[in-house]
Amino acid sequence: MSDLTSHFEQREDGYQLTPVSGEADAGDLLEAAGPLEHSPPEQQHCVFRSGRERFCLPVLDVEEVVEFPMVTRLPLGPAYLMGIFNLRGAIVPLIDIAMTEGRRPGLLPKHVVVASLRGDAHHEDVRIGIAADEVVGTYSAAADAMLEHAPENVPHCIGMLRHDDRLALMIDLRRLLEVFPGPAI
Repeated sequence: MSDLTSHFEQREDGYQLTPVSGEADAGDLLEAAGPLEHSPPEQQHCVFRSGRERFCLPVLDVEEVVEFPMVTRLPLGPAYLMGIFNLRGAIVPLIDIAMTEGRRPGLLPKHVVVASLRGDAHHEDVRIGIAADEVVGTYSAAADAMLEHAPENVPHCIGMLRHDDRLALMIDLRRLLEVFPGPAI
């Protein structure tokens, strides 16, 4: 084994492998790598479709995406509350944010996006399931791909995300729970 570690040096005609001492510290390696390009910070979002609209949540707010579970309906529950379901021993309320857009009767969503609103010292974390017809994927987006204004008729959204020449409404979980309050479980 050699005590030399290699790095790439960019040249006009491509890249060339150049040896660097194995005893080089991180500063030496960064110096050998050359200047780094500074790009604006990116955020990742989980994009999904519910009804006719695309929505997104920061991936840090999404616990997981599951296939549509067996749901227990709640008597006298609001129309948007599809019911509750068991997620590995935890009872999670399931809401349908597409009900305002007229989901076709009898057509059940295929997935549930399980989101978690982190609590503070005085409140516990709140889990909520959001019915989704399709999970489009996760997207990394720079700040310039995010629009700060959402349509006024969608009070649970705080902006829009540009992705694949389309727009997805960015959900704010706190506002979502104000507009669609789930049962206290």
